[in-house]
Amino acid sequence: MTGEVALIAGLVVAIALTVWLKARQTIRREADRPRGIAPGEGDHIIDVEYSSGLGGGHATQIRVPRDPQAYARRFVPRSAPGADEGASRHGAGPREQEKDER
Repeated sequence: MTGEVALIAGLVVAIALTVWLKARQTIRREADRPRGIAPGEGDHIIDVEYSSGLGGGHATQIRVPRDPQAYARRFVPRSAPGADEGASRHGAGPREQEKDER
């Protein structure tokens, strides 16, 4: 029984060590690369498609503003003190814009 426990413990330690070494290697290799996308005008468009495999499914697009201020405004509730209507609606998502159009 103790031999099996030692074998399992050794395998767990070996796997943990391998994962740690790989993570360390990846962090060092990607240390000089910039992450993310540079700010700018317009939106990033992300296509999202889902298929249930039974003939059904769903497809939509998510628009994410490149401007950090417009992106941040999406998270400010309309009822926030000091938030004016123009600033809070500027970064509103498509569903909120549809509600306004109705």
